[in-house]
Amino acid sequence: MAAKKNINFRDPKYYTNRELSWVEFDRRILSEATDPATPLFERLKFLAIVSSNLDEFVMVRVGSLYDMKQAGYDKPDIAGLSPEMQLEAVSSSIHALVYDQYKAFRTKLLPELRSNGLELVKGHENMTAAECKFADEYFRTLVYPVLTPMAVDSSRPFPLILNKSLNIGALVRKKEGSKELVFATVQVPSVLPRVVVLPGSSNLKRVILLEEIIERNMKSLFLNYDIVCSHPYRITRNGDMSIDEDDAEDLLKEIERSVKARKRGQALRLEIEHRADKRLVAFLKKELSIEDSEIYGIDGPLDLTALFKIISLPGFDDLKNPPFIPAPVPELPAGCDIFSQIRKKDILLFHPYQTFEPIVDFVRKAATDPDVLAIKQTLYRVSGNSPIIAALAQAAENGKQVTVLVELKARFDEEHNIVWAKMLEKAGCHVIYGLVGLKTHSKITLVVRHENDGIRRYVHLGTGNYNDATARIYTDVGLLTCNEQIGEDATAVFNMLSGYSEPKAWNRLVLAPLWLKERFLYLIDREAKIASSGKEGRIVAKMNSLSDPDIIEALYKASAAGVKIQLIVRGICCLKTGVKGVSENISVRSITGNFLEHARIFWFKNDENPEVFCGSADWMSRNLDRRVEIVFPITDDALKARLWHVLDTELKDNRRANILQPLGCDYVKEGTRQKKAVDSQLIAVKEAIDMAKAATPKKTSESRVFIPKTKPAK
Repeated sequence: MAAKKNINFRDPKYYTNRELSWVEFDRRILSEATDPATPLFERLKFLAIVSSNLDEFVMVRVGSLYDMKQAGYDKPDIAGLSPEMQLEAVSSSIHALVYDQYKAFRTKLLPELRSNGLELVKGHENMTAAECKFADEYFRTLVYPVLTPMAVDSSRPFPLILNKSLNIGALVRKKEGSKELVFATVQVPSVLPRVVVLPGSSNLKRVILLEEIIERNMKSLFLNYDIVCSHPYRITRNGDMSIDEDDAEDLLKEIERSVKARKRGQALRLEIEHRADKRLVAFLKKELSIEDSEIYGIDGPLDLTALFKIISLPGFDDLKNPPFIPAPVPELPAGCDIFSQIRKKDILLFHPYQTFEPIVDFVRKAATDPDVLAIKQTLYRVSGNSPIIAALAQAAENGKQVTVLVELKARFDEEHNIVWAKMLEKAGCHVIYGLVGLKTHSKITLVVRHENDGIRRYVHLGTGNYNDATARIYTDVGLLTCNEQIGEDATAVFNMLSGYSEPKAWNRLVLAPLWLKERFLYLIDREAKIASSGKEGRIVAKMNSLSDPDIIEALYKASAAGVKIQLIVRGICCLKTGVKGVSENISVRSITGNFLEHARIFWFKNDENPEVFCGSADWMSRNLDRRVEIVFPITDDALKARLWHVLDTELKDNRRANILQPLGCDYVKEGTRQKKAVDSQLIAVKEAIDMAKAATPKKTSESRVFIPKTKPAK
């Protein structure tokens, strides 16, 4: 025990760099794209997700490291790496990931596509005569009028290349014999379909990408020039926004300005066809002011998010997962009075296995119910055509007191949220933008209703956004309750967000940034003390990411004290397992499947009296120290048992689970190894359906007796 006391639990060797851990997460997604047990189009989807994730990672995380390096900031992270060291390590990791991604695409997925009746034409020169005729006509009638070719010379400077836009760069030479090479570029228009179906045999559907058609017809864009070479290219710019809220007179206008500036940020990555002319690459490198390490030679189509369009092509249902329809919530049968159902007992919702519709109905019903006095809600990310936004606007028009916190700083949803904020204000809602310096990431709705016995407060608390679109693919849990103490806390939350009223104490809810980390540290330490007393200490926690050094240190100390710690962490994990005397009692698994694991569930054994919490916060410093987050307890024994079952099933998953290997950040798929396959997501789908069926009243067949008429008496 004395040796354990001498351990420096903050030693950088016990931690993994956050950015490298994220790249490893994207590699786990890539492994799903190469799993032969997964339907082909689902594998294409995973490959596209890798590209989408990398775009955001470069814009935000690499952008942040770039800013730190430029500012001369050299403080090391928890793993002992300076920003410059992190940039070098991350660049190497991303290059390796992209190489493996395109190797899988070329060698595995493309051949399988062709054998299943779909071919992506590689190079416009590989088209048949009929296909060439079609492509040229398609270009002439639909594409050519939209294009804006731009040449660069002494009178025309290098144009602004938009972030993440796909372009074709060319070196051209005047036809009258000039030897001077001129750079020219044309943007592939995003307003046109990128995947074009070619005419031909019904047995083999051939498709071509729009940039191939444009490249084939480049001579039509530069009639007085010879095309020396032409190649697709794409840049990713720094999208990390820094907003000085203290000096911003109008936060909404300041964010609008910053969103526009993002499109012109420093180029951080150049993707270009791997066989591109070196002179063209050198020109782009100079004009974009980037390093060799930031240039990615791509052996395949740039921006594989185009695969999302390919998997939406009709006629290939056998290559996809069967359509998924969320199950009804047994406690909320169709046509019921949702308020009376909530009064009966707390209702736990598990999305997407159970439908998100009750949450939409909760707000819709409140908007039209004459007994509802007020609706208050936080909005972080909502869908493009949000029914919740429409219901809130209707509630205000119906004379309800409607207060909505719209988080304008939700990254990459800023423009979206600005539009919603203006619309809600126009409808008569009180719109607030949160607290200075903090993002409001909590998920809470409060409905205040006048009933026969006085005012009653109904509350929804969740782990995911009020987004009906993502609720079909993100796993989240939510709670509907009219518990009086939670209702009081909910009122205090909104008073704190809209003004400066901070309660002296909270009944049930635990909020960041002031109280949440302290509570988690207390709960972890309590398990350590229980274990030190000779009893069993155990923690099971499920989250998206784990990177906060205070939390990790507490987990290390608890592990050293003998606490069994089982973590289910989908993404970033800066903790290392298997370190002698430090983390021998800690295991970490990551589940990647058809649905994105997004729920946060925290279970503490507490000497045979388990405490269970759900909430919006991960164990990350940004969630615990720089955001408004809400974690809520689950007190009903039946609901506790249900959440334990969710955790226990995921701990037994050997189909989708990846296990963090000792002393590093590598993950290995657990695999069935002659065991019965356990897929936690498929089990959750089946159980939701079974629960709904069990709650559906069975129809009783009525016995019918046919009595013949008797002859009337005379």
